[in-house]
Amino acid sequence: MIPYLDLHKINHRHRADFEAAFGDFLDRGQNILGRAVSEFETQFAHYCGAKHCVGVGNGLDALRLIFEAYKIMGKLKTGDKVLICAHTYVATVLSVKQAGLIPVLIDAQAETFNFDCNALLTINDPEVKAILPTHLYGGLAPMHEIAALARSRNWLIVEDAAQAHGAKNDQGLRAGHLGDAAGFSFYPTKNLGALGDAGAVTTDDSELAQTVALLRNYGSQERYFNKLSGFNSRLDELQAAFLSVKLKALDKDNALRIGIAQQYDSGINNAEIILPTARYRGDHVYHLYVIRTAQRQELQNYLHGLGIGTLIHYPVPPHKQEGLSELGMKHYRVTEELHNSVLSIPMSPVMTPEQVDQVITGLNSFKP
Repeated sequence: MIPYLDLHKINHRHRADFEAAFGDFLDRGQNILGRAVSEFETQFAHYCGAKHCVGVGNGLDALRLIFEAYKIMGKLKTGDKVLICAHTYVATVLSVKQAGLIPVLIDAQAETFNFDCNALLTINDPEVKAILPTHLYGGLAPMHEIAALARSRNWLIVEDAAQAHGAKNDQGLRAGHLGDAAGFSFYPTKNLGALGDAGAVTTDDSELAQTVALLRNYGSQERYFNKLSGFNSRLDELQAAFLSVKLKALDKDNALRIGIAQQYDSGINNAEIILPTARYRGDHVYHLYVIRTAQRQELQNYLHGLGIGTLIHYPVPPHKQEGLSELGMKHYRVTEELHNSVLSIPMSPVMTPEQVDQVITGLNSFKP
């Protein structure tokens, strides 16, 4: 059996360091917002090239707290509109909605799975105040085009970097430092994954960082004194310690992912399967390797029969979700085609060459 993702094997590599970090955690007795959180925030800000990192409870909260902070700072107000690519995970949309803002969906471009930049150019709505590009599957959104458009329209740029830890643009700038602020998830399956829920905000804006830091802790900087009406979304001290361990291996793990993607690109040859656009300049860190096929269910069943695990990211687009019925009035043709055809095949830094070859052989042998 080749699992879609072997988290046990990924984390077992760090077991000794995890145990040492846990021992330090017990010895210090700082359970909330202690040294481990501060150290990880410093390390991750430096890694991303940002001035500030604020650890929070999860990726959804990271994005929501950015928007909540911008409202407090007077840069956004309730009812402002935020542009989102329709092909994304539901949390991207929820972060906007929960902050009292209005998500405006833009259809995707089939080859990149991301914003259709031509469609973005048609947006001249004065109520749009921000754009929220998702670096989907580990590949950067078209940030040059987005940045130029945002400057001309005076939009804030908030990156959803939950799937792109370590991805760089052609100038060497990493995800998390390509807009005004960025939200990260460290959900266990991510390229940089905790052993539970965790997230972070990165930014160069000191006022934004200070406001998010207040909001994550009930709006309080000093215990029992609340400057703001805040939330409870603090990065866990123990998860921060584990993330500091795994951060040291992130670039190496990303390089392994890219190597596997190159093998897939050169080895998979089946007319029923469309491969993702190949990009190896560093702007794609292959959180997922996503193929497309009109025969998705048949292919998934076939691979399962060969002992090859797969997943669908994502079977239902946000605008078709029951819990987001207010988005369901429009038709997003490319997004819906993608959601009906995408299939994620095994991708992780602990796959063996034999497993990669086995996946390639299985895909090439598929006949509907």
